[in-house]
Amino acid sequence: MEDTPDGAEVLDPFEIRVLAVLAEKEALTPDNYPLSLNALVNGCNQLSSRDPVMALSEEAVSEVLQRLMQRKYVNGITQAGARVTKYEHRMRIKWSLEQDKLAVLSILMLRGLQTAGEIRTRSGRLHDFKSVADVEHALQFLIDKYPPLVSRLPLAPGTKEPRYGQLLGGEEALAREETAASLGGSVAQGSRVGALEQEVQQLRRQVEDLTAQFAEFRKQFE
Repeated sequence: MEDTPDGAEVLDPFEIRVLAVLAEKEALTPDNYPLSLNALVNGCNQLSSRDPVMALSEEAVSEVLQRLMQRKYVNGITQAGARVTKYEHRMRIKWSLEQDKLAVLSILMLRGLQTAGEIRTRSGRLHDFKSVADVEHALQFLIDKYPPLVSRLPLAPGTKEPRYGQLLGGEEALAREETAASLGGSVAQGSRVGALEQEVQQLRRQVEDLTAQFAEFRKQFE
C-alpha cells in the first residue's frame, strides 16, 4: 500500500482482493461474518467469480490484514470466549458508501473490467439492481468521488458499451489491466479467425474430393 502524489492511497492486488472478499461475504453469508482468517483465505482463493484467480497462503493474507488494519480499512474483532480473531471491512464507512455503491465496487474489485450490464448480471445477492440504469447511477457516484474510486474507459474497438474499472490500485494498474484485456481480446479474436480459416480449407478439400469422386462416377456411364 502506498500513496500517490495527490495523497490518494493505492492498494496492491492482494489488499484489493481481501477487502472485496470481506465485502462480498458480508452480503452473501451474513451469519458467518465477520470472517475468520481461514474463511478469508478460502474466499480469496475461490475459483469462481474471481479474475484473476489467486493462491494466497494464510501467512500472506495475515500480512495483508495487518497492513489494512493499520490504514483503517479493516477491523479485527476478538469476541469474548472466542479463540480466533475475525475481520470486517470498513469501506462503507471510509468512503460513505451505501450498499448499491459498495456492491458495484466489490464486483469490479473481484472480477476486473466490466460493463454496467455485466455488473448487474453478476451482482447477485450483493444488491438487487432493477435496471442497468441503476448500476450506471451507482457507477457515476463512484466516478464523481474525490479521489475517484472508479473510471469509465473509452469504448474498445468493435464494442457498443463502455467498460468500467476500479481505481483502488491506481491509474497505472488500471491502464495495465485495460491493455491486458485488449491483448486478450485480440488473441481470442485471432484464434477464432484462424479456426475459421482452417475450417474453410477443410471444406474446400472435401468439396474437391467430392468433385473428383463424382467425376469418376460419371465416367462409368460414358
